[in-house]
Amino acid sequence: MPGEDMTQQFAADRQAPARAGARPDMPPFGGEAGARPAHSLTDCLRFAARAAAAFDSWKRRPVAERAALLHALADRLEQHAEPLRLCMAEEIGTPAPWARFNVSFAARLLRDTAALAPQLEADEPLAAASGRVGLARRLPSGVSLGVAPWNAPLILGIRAMAAPLLCGNTVLLKGSEFAPQTFRKLGAVLAEAGLPPDVARVLVTRPEDSEEIVSQLIADPVVTRVNFTGSTRVGRRIADMCARHLKRPLLELGGQATAVVLPGADPDLAAGALALGAWTNQGQVCMSTERVIVVGDMAEALIPRLEAARAALRVGDARDETTQIGPVISEAAAHRLAEMLEDAVRQGAVIVGGGGIQSRHVAPTLIDHVTPDMRLAREEAFGPVLSVLRVQSPLEALTVANDSDYGLAAAVFDRDPDRAEAFAADLHCGICHINGPTIDDHPGAPFGGTKMSGFGRFGGRWALDEFTETRWITRPERG
Repeated sequence: MPGEDMTQQFAADRQAPARAGARPDMPPFGGEAGARPAHSLTDCLRFAARAAAAFDSWKRRPVAERAALLHALADRLEQHAEPLRLCMAEEIGTPAPWARFNVSFAARLLRDTAALAPQLEADEPLAAASGRVGLARRLPSGVSLGVAPWNAPLILGIRAMAAPLLCGNTVLLKGSEFAPQTFRKLGAVLAEAGLPPDVARVLVTRPEDSEEIVSQLIADPVVTRVNFTGSTRVGRRIADMCARHLKRPLLELGGQATAVVLPGADPDLAAGALALGAWTNQGQVCMSTERVIVVGDMAEALIPRLEAARAALRVGDARDETTQIGPVISEAAAHRLAEMLEDAVRQGAVIVGGGGIQSRHVAPTLIDHVTPDMRLAREEAFGPVLSVLRVQSPLEALTVANDSDYGLAAAVFDRDPDRAEAFAADLHCGICHINGPTIDDHPGAPFGGTKMSGFGRFGGRWALDEFTETRWITRPERG
């Protein structure tokens, strides 16, 4: 997320002393948290009924009071920053910079969302017949179901709740089964901040129950909005369930972000942004840079700089505050990355640096001479692997960039930002950054993708549209 903030945080962490007692091994994901009682289908349906019962009183609370509770939640998150960081490190292998950024950005998201309160209270005037006044008014929709993943649990969990709550909806948040302890802690912070449990509740379910619970909640008549952040595979199923029940989903799905380095780019600037985009949180971010398309001779200047940045990364135990690259989420994920690298090398790609895999630890990897037909170029890797695709012209770069099933984030590099922006106008994506990392975000920006990356937009006034019903009202003019 914001490139400058993350760069500064990484620099600070590199100077921090190693934490005593840090070990290279990590406990099994889930651990004690996974063994604790989880919510059953019966529990979740009961919670949905309670959320529906609480909706009327919550929507009638002044918007300013709802906004004040978001501010209180932001304060509480910051107060619990260190326990939350350690929880994410132990449970999902989150390095300290990304864990701390989860806390700080989630708090900022809450405060920025609260600042939108006046927009909810302002009716939009519309044309009407003579003697009458027309207006459009946003109204809360009911119970909102959010489903959040493990890779940025606080940011994406809070994002699924903040706008719906401000709009006057009650919220059920189903957290990822990979991070039950983290989501339980988030639920405790919600209560500590003063949010009533029937207004905002975190659900923690067993993996084997998850699909049925989500399906039953989507089918429940009291649930009126569904938002999901996660894989395209699961997102398709969520969309299908919502279609069957005529409920509007907001889906933020797979990424496979592409960066294009044009002949006029600054190689130092590009390398720094690409390193941040590719290897933050082991490449396990929806906006992670997975493909860099380099035009012409620029590859000879760029690749040595990328390799130097890659080699300088500190790999190890996520509980050690100096670690920048921890383990990936599972051995299955590491095995899949190994298969993708083997496929590319077998077809002629060359690993410039990294490539080592041991258990869940995947070394940050830079691989050159990847071609568009290789798996690394066509599938979302979701790991610390950056693929270099060489092309001969900007037109070829555009063709290769758009030859992807995904369309979330992209970046274009050129010393002339106007030329880069002109090139970017033809990219198929929901987000594009000129001379900046693909891994960027802002609470007030419209965040979302195209194609298999989903549809709808989180962030700012666009999120207000997603979580409200717009009513057209006409009435006589006042005399």
